[in-house]
Amino acid sequence: MNKLYIGNLGEQASVEDLQGIFGERHLKHSAFLLKTGYAFVDCPDEKIAMKAIDILSGKVELHGKVLEVEFSVPKRQRSCKLQVRNIPPHLQWEVSCNGRARWQFTFEPMNTETETAVVNVRYGAKEQARLAMEKLNGFMLEDFALKVSYIPDEAAAAADTPPAGGRRGFPPRGPPRAGSPSMGARPRLQSDVPLRILVPTQFVGAIIGKEGATIRNITKQTHSKIDIHRKENAGAAEKPITVHSTPDGCSNACKTIMEIMLKEAVDTKFTEEIPLKILAHNNFVGRLIGKEGRNLKKIEQDTETKITISPLQDLTLYNPERTITVKGSIEACARAEEEVMKKVRESYENDVAAMNLQSNLIPGLNLNALGLFPGCAPGMGSSMGSGAPPPGAHSGYAPSFGVSPESETVHLFIPAAAVGAIIGKQGQHIKQLSRFACASIKIAQADPLDAKQRMVILVGPPEAQFKAQGRIFGKLKEENFFGPKEEVKLEAHILVPSFAAGRVIGKGGKTVNELQNLTSAEVVVPRDQTPDENDQVIVKIIGHFYSSQLAQRKIQEILAQVRRQQQPKPSPGAQPPQPRRSLGDRK
Repeated sequence: MNKLYIGNLGEQASVEDLQGIFGERHLKHSAFLLKTGYAFVDCPDEKIAMKAIDILSGKVELHGKVLEVEFSVPKRQRSCKLQVRNIPPHLQWEVSCNGRARWQFTFEPMNTETETAVVNVRYGAKEQARLAMEKLNGFMLEDFALKVSYIPDEAAAAADTPPAGGRRGFPPRGPPRAGSPSMGARPRLQSDVPLRILVPTQFVGAIIGKEGATIRNITKQTHSKIDIHRKENAGAAEKPITVHSTPDGCSNACKTIMEIMLKEAVDTKFTEEIPLKILAHNNFVGRLIGKEGRNLKKIEQDTETKITISPLQDLTLYNPERTITVKGSIEACARAEEEVMKKVRESYENDVAAMNLQSNLIPGLNLNALGLFPGCAPGMGSSMGSGAPPPGAHSGYAPSFGVSPESETVHLFIPAAAVGAIIGKQGQHIKQLSRFACASIKIAQADPLDAKQRMVILVGPPEAQFKAQGRIFGKLKEENFFGPKEEVKLEAHILVPSFAAGRVIGKGGKTVNELQNLTSAEVVVPRDQTPDENDQVIVKIIGHFYSSQLAQRKIQEILAQVRRQQQPKPSPGAQPPQPRRSLGDRK
């Protein structure tokens, strides 16, 4: 996928112009094929091709026209798979793309050297990919214009290549032999639970190999997807690696990585012991240890290893993982990894089952999307702080869901003295909170009429609201803005269309009274409000965290019902109305 299409060329454009643009930016390339209005060029590898797209497309002008540069994919090779580039670096990739599409898809984050994030997205059908391409390409996301291109259909590409004996580097025609993976193809992952391990930083280069050859071989041999988080914790002695595959695939990849580290240690005369370090969420560690440590002792005895687990004191607010250190031979450590992860996966499955039983705890809230796990963004976990989270709520392990909820805006009022604690030193806490919750969080300017409170503006879907508000409630408690026996109660405002306010109140106040009885929150629709410029009025919710969340979701349910009733009914024989566009859809 190294051939580029260069579009939006003027009539005056020449090969010399293009050579100058590429040459000035030290972009290696072959000869240009210039057509009327566009051109093609081959790059030596995908890394240079992606660099050319990132620094040229939409940024460089030629004879008064801004160049469009993207991967060149013939129509017959256009697949269900897209590459989305220029994603804001602080956003989690699931949220970045999940908020922009309506179909079932799977993600594959890419490790690149660019400042912005890149993901590959596979849709269920080519038509879905085509529509997503139209909607996403050029879409502005927090001042970043998304860049989307097709990834070639490898089967179609193989059909276009000459038979055996043709150009080098292409496989022969016909299906691959049984048991051998096709070019670049990966099997459907059978497990939602990735394996996460820590490796000494000095061995990361050996694991990746020259130009990524070693890690590609591991990926192919074990049918896994491996993310090496090199840029995390600059200067740290260890780096996390996440392996996505079946349990067997994860175990095989883990063993191979241990063997590579051992060989590198011998070659570099590294004499210290290299234990296997597995990362697991604290929610699962208790069940791994077992009553009186019986489960852990049995694993140690069965695998002839020594296993220790990092203390609770090492946990941080945004990283709830414990480090499980396994010492022994490579074979013994590999067996221990299988047993440890078996217990973790069992715990996860039990939690998911429990979560499904409680799925109606807060209506309209996707508990799968409430994150406690560092998934694609390791180190970004969660602690609700205001109470135990719902069972089984783990980001990174959650199955993808097809329809994205619309974004909501909530105004949460906190003590003015707590603003510094929410923002944190140099804004670090509010930035972490925003990334963790995948929400926009801003502190409004002080209101001269109310010096005791400050308004926090939170924008995001229900799951983001749950996580962000929960963390704010918890932070206020932790920082002692409320007494040790005092419950944290905050006021939240949500805006509703003025014509729907009566539905929230109900006849004779019946609905609002039922809301208060059900949620234990105080719900008030102030009388004699003047609607704002968007014809909206305020509904006030005052209560502790869970009562406030339940009230917010119930009110959103009422609003959704009003919106459905507002939609005109189709006349007989008329075409059904098109689906209502979400806020994430491109205008």
